[in-house]
Amino acid sequence: MYSAHLDTFARDHLPPSEQQPEFLFDLPELQFPERLNCATELLDRHVAEGRGDRICIRAPGVTWTYADLQERANRIANVLVRDMGLVPGNRVLLRAPNNPMLAACWFAVIKAGGITVTTMPLLRAKELTAILDIGQVTHALCDAALDEEMRLAAQHCPTLRAVQFFNQDGPDGPDGLEAAMARMPAAFDNVDTAADDTCILGFTSGTTGVPKATMHFHRDVMAVCDCWPKYVLRPTADDVFIGSPPLAFTFGLGGLLLFPLRVGATAVLLEKASPALLLEGIRDFGATVVFTAPTSYRALAASGAELRQTPLRKCVSAGEALPAATRALWKEATGIEMIDGIGATEMLHIFISHDEAAARPGATGTPVPGYRAKVVDDAGQEVPPGTVGKLAVQGPTGCRYLNDARQKDYVKNGWNLTGDAYLMDADGYFFYQARTDDMIVSSGYNIAAPEVEDALMQHPAVAECAVIGVPDAQRGQIVKAFVVLHAGHARDDAMVKTLQDFVKATVAPYKYPRAVQFTDTLPRTQTGKLQRFRLHEPA
Repeated sequence: MYSAHLDTFARDHLPPSEQQPEFLFDLPELQFPERLNCATELLDRHVAEGRGDRICIRAPGVTWTYADLQERANRIANVLVRDMGLVPGNRVLLRAPNNPMLAACWFAVIKAGGITVTTMPLLRAKELTAILDIGQVTHALCDAALDEEMRLAAQHCPTLRAVQFFNQDGPDGPDGLEAAMARMPAAFDNVDTAADDTCILGFTSGTTGVPKATMHFHRDVMAVCDCWPKYVLRPTADDVFIGSPPLAFTFGLGGLLLFPLRVGATAVLLEKASPALLLEGIRDFGATVVFTAPTSYRALAASGAELRQTPLRKCVSAGEALPAATRALWKEATGIEMIDGIGATEMLHIFISHDEAAARPGATGTPVPGYRAKVVDDAGQEVPPGTVGKLAVQGPTGCRYLNDARQKDYVKNGWNLTGDAYLMDADGYFFYQARTDDMIVSSGYNIAAPEVEDALMQHPAVAECAVIGVPDAQRGQIVKAFVVLHAGHARDDAMVKTLQDFVKATVAPYKYPRAVQFTDTLPRTQTGKLQRFRLHEPA
């Protein structure tokens, strides 16, 4: 099919076809037409079919209908094309906390045939410069509250032709994006993109220290909307979605924008979503579906009685492994069975999961309809049930790194190798063990770091923990735990022994942490994902 992209940078830098995974389009809903613009399907369709007055986006002090969001996206698309010179295929950096204008900008770029490059709000100029360079970004739309690092990065990016700021107050307001929007028509004819035109560059969140740019097509966006949400989450148009992950994180983009709009529901966007603010948002906006990480659920569980008084009915955990102890704590506190899932920026969203009825303690779930998965050994051969190996996945989405030699490491023999160690039981349920580079081998024993973490988390003194393997002359490696204690507990040798004995009594004794280091915080990405590689760095 012919591309609508006049700027062919993305198509020119796709991985060679032989390095791409095999894609599956077995489900009826995955039979996509050749011409497809996902903004038409996710936003304009609702207005065209008479649902323009339904509430689409809410935020503190803001309520937009589907027609409101469409009008704003249309005006921004006109600004991009008429004022900023965007042509289809250009890359547009989006920089803002989760707020309504970021959502409008995202849809505007898609409508105009551009490629969105949404970035984490806390990135500094050095990190932004790397993204601008890798993606050869041509345009940027940035929240004025984040302008300083954007302006610094722009000085080092020769491909960046135009930058516009929004949500401006004070004397610079008349020069902002909103003023430019006011001069533009409220109508825009969406670019007739191909289903396989790239519309997203998603940057990996950097748990390994080296982020990569992943390329996703218009059909990929629609595929993730019509697989996991439809068959596992099962939302309705009356649901109100809320959560903590940034829209720059594909978990957040799906859960807080794409999935609610696919079914005509409401998305609540919070610029800050600490557990306390998320609790407040769930209560004030009447949220029914929440997306956040296990760390946040552990903190929210203390307010279980209050949450039971809200209409909350669906709770989704992803972004990092869900400890069985956290699942049990949440169920006891709220009465709600958590929905777990594993996704990846490379795959765009969740591909193994379960609904509430099929949940099993410790299990991530089974492959989402539209996907298939297996556990393989180092040679790529499937291993028997109950054997730990590498997770391999296929589906309607898959890894396409932008001009990156690491493509051949992620995709082998047509399968996506996610970098996770799993075992599959006899019933086809997948159980997370560790990142493949986090498996600890001590005296010949394979020890999965998350299993030790889960054991430690069951001790009432432990607020957070992370486990790694460190070199040892006798055993090859030993287990080392970094532990954050709740207030009021002493960080002394007696506590070390208490925790070691507790782990020995909870899991196989050889898995206990022979070294324990107390710390105030654990290193995490802006999405809340543990940066385990940083624990290996010298203090």
